[in-house]
Amino acid sequence: MYKAKAYAAKSETSPLAATTIPRREPTEQDVQIEILYCGICHSDLHQVRNEWKEVMPTVYPCVPGHEIVGRVTKVGAGVTKFQPGDLAAVGCMVDSDGTCPECKAGLEQFCANMTLTYNFPDKHLGGVTYGGYSDSIVVDERFVLKVPGNLDLAGTAPLLCAGITTYSPMRHWGVTKGKKVGVVGLGGLGHMAVKFAHALGAHTVVFTTSPGKKEDALRLGADEVVISRNADEMKKHVGSFDFILDAVSAEHDINAYLQLLRRDGNLTMVGAPEKPLPVSVFGLIFGRRSLSGSPIGGIAETQEMLDFCGQHNLTADVEVIPIQKVNEAYERLLKSDVKYRFSIDMASLKAE
Repeated sequence: MYKAKAYAAKSETSPLAATTIPRREPTEQDVQIEILYCGICHSDLHQVRNEWKEVMPTVYPCVPGHEIVGRVTKVGAGVTKFQPGDLAAVGCMVDSDGTCPECKAGLEQFCANMTLTYNFPDKHLGGVTYGGYSDSIVVDERFVLKVPGNLDLAGTAPLLCAGITTYSPMRHWGVTKGKKVGVVGLGGLGHMAVKFAHALGAHTVVFTTSPGKKEDALRLGADEVVISRNADEMKKHVGSFDFILDAVSAEHDINAYLQLLRRDGNLTMVGAPEKPLPVSVFGLIFGRRSLSGSPIGGIAETQEMLDFCGQHNLTADVEVIPIQKVNEAYERLLKSDVKYRFSIDMASLKAE
């Protein structure tokens, strides 16, 4: 065991502050990584403030962060895929049982015994796992990913959550050239969805309530931008979409988007509104449309996504901040005051 520098919250009302945490020495299958950048996900804020206490109560001290990019510093004797000096990444998971049908299908994100990167029982040291707001992390080789060398590392970090969360359903529902794809909401998730849909060759339409986002949506790769409050604009697209990705976490009228799907079209939710959304079943029955949800992807698919990003030179649009500004970043996140993700330069932790 060794001590690592980190930023942690001591309670649901206390700010994140410098501390030290225990990390295990690498075992035979482990990879030790010096963390260079860590993205800030909205779920970090929810977890730190114990806003998911009914489902996933926070154990303090809490060290968030599951969008991790760094450099390998040490490997266990049994590690075959990595060596010191390699660029590596870690996402939302750090372990699973490896034996259940989900794991055998490469869908570790659905494993009942999955271990999340932070605030989950730590089978090695006891207590809970600690995330990427730290100078280093030790992870089983099976859950470490290779980072293409041509990608900007600060912009790569959010790919480990925002990237795979939008890429996975597009691959599952067959987004390819010739398909018409809608993206609802242009935020941290939505902006990556636009980039992926465009790179996959789809005709990409962004739905937003903010006319001021039109120019940015087109810059990111959208072919069209629809102001969703404009009923006439919405009517033009009725029954025409193969796939719609909904990245909005606020209350909104989902039926307005179901009507835009063609026969056998699908709408997938990746945003998670706090209250249940009313769904018109007739909107699904007529047209054999489907409504689904999707979390992150499995490890193999996450690697595929990173490789795809390497081929197309895709990264998230980020604002890089020092760790000392993380609490300010959380407040700005609540106001959607970032284009489009924060990425923490972990070199700033050395100053603590």
